[in-house]
Amino acid sequence: MSTQAVNRLHTLSRHIRISPSADIGLIGLAVMGQNLILNMNDHGFVVCAYNRTTSKVDAFLENEAKGTNIVGAHSIEELCAKLKRPRKVMLLVKAGDAVDNFIDQLLPFLEEGDIIIDGGNSHFPDSIRRTAELEKKGILFVGSGVSGGEEGARYGPSLMPGGSNAAWPAIKPIFQAIAAKADDEPCCDWVGETGAGHYVKMVHNGIEYGDMQLICEVYQIMKEGLGLDHDEMAAVFEEWNKGELDSFLIEITRDILKFKDTDGSPLVEKIRDTAGQKGTGKWTAIDSLDRGIPVTLIGEAVYARCLSSLKDERVRASKILDGPKDAKFTGDKKKFLDQLGQALYASKIVSYAQGFMLMRQAAKENNWKLNNAGIALMWRGGCIIRSVFLGKIKDAYTQKPDLENLLFDPFFQEATAKAQESWRAVIANAVLLGIPTPALSTALNFYDGLRHEMLPANLLQAQRDYFGAHTYELLNQPGTWVHTNWTGRGGNVSASTYLA
Repeated sequence: MSTQAVNRLHTLSRHIRISPSADIGLIGLAVMGQNLILNMNDHGFVVCAYNRTTSKVDAFLENEAKGTNIVGAHSIEELCAKLKRPRKVMLLVKAGDAVDNFIDQLLPFLEEGDIIIDGGNSHFPDSIRRTAELEKKGILFVGSGVSGGEEGARYGPSLMPGGSNAAWPAIKPIFQAIAAKADDEPCCDWVGETGAGHYVKMVHNGIEYGDMQLICEVYQIMKEGLGLDHDEMAAVFEEWNKGELDSFLIEITRDILKFKDTDGSPLVEKIRDTAGQKGTGKWTAIDSLDRGIPVTLIGEAVYARCLSSLKDERVRASKILDGPKDAKFTGDKKKFLDQLGQALYASKIVSYAQGFMLMRQAAKENNWKLNNAGIALMWRGGCIIRSVFLGKIKDAYTQKPDLENLLFDPFFQEATAKAQESWRAVIANAVLLGIPTPALSTALNFYDGLRHEMLPANLLQAQRDYFGAHTYELLNQPGTWVHTNWTGRGGNVSASTYLA
């Protein structure tokens, strides 16, 4: 901190008699910010609240925060003056330029060893950049995923902090106190260096996209294929939530299907079928392409949202394009519902396996030391994808931290094998009925692709070499690239070999 800035803080302190009293400052008083502040207060921490529109600070103190130990600030300068050292400031503002703008405003009033925490949905490359830039100035940076929505923020979110390692001891008591608890353990631990925290949150959100799409496909099969009404569907989800599919998303799906509008009809049927998205699922899909990891289920979930947005075009297509004629399910509905649950469960396993494959590759490329068992625990409670299922993932990585693939764990190997017949039956019936299942189908396709020792990429490589002299490897000579003059008319010169 410059001498001038120190003098300004001292002058401010003398002028309004400020003495550092707050354990942490939080900037951003939207619902998530307010609820996190109240959560911190409940756990005995003094929080200083600030918002760019300072009238929101006063309104918060006079209403939601009334009678608490929460204090307010009407400027960045006052906020920093009220913080105990090392100063800890958490940002809950819109990702992007707003984060950088607030960092720039904070810097004149911080000193070496102080900590800035970004709790928004920032893209991980920004967190990597911010960590490096701020460490050069002596400031520690943390990019933390925060999951759980409004309720999670208020009563216990899943927190995924990463960035400057030296910051963790200072923020650990606060973060682990306010986090959700699973098996009496906080759903929060240090994820890793630079952008690791926001990267893990990005993958979490991608898996969330996949989980939601899988459930929506199952819902459409129940409604359109089996002709179940909403109360019947709610009863199925109620039953599933008592077993291996027990999760927050299954639970809320049950509640949504039960919910009636004022006229007594299911409200969900009145909602326009065009899905929104904020970009984190797309980031995951793009990142998987960049790293060459086949995270197909999240990709299909993103594309399904894109297709849903083409509502007008789909309305026209429904009157033009043919599908199966008079297709009806004629089998045993109860048996098929059991198969549907198994297909959903197996597809979820594949989705998480793909997500952990992607994190493994990112850790390798960025020199992060990710604790996969710890990540599963962080997701076990507080967050949107929380489920009993994640306890099994934690067990798998606890028993074998270097597990190559989640599907190789004995528990998940057995679970997918047990579900296989049902999985195939569900997708086959959906195809015959003309019901789209992009996520369920790609999960099975990935599973079948992974378990094949030989794939037809040998033919693909021959085609590439035939038309472009791109060369190929021989099975008995991996690493040696060969070109063949397939027509007798070409030459022996090959194109450069590269892997994208």
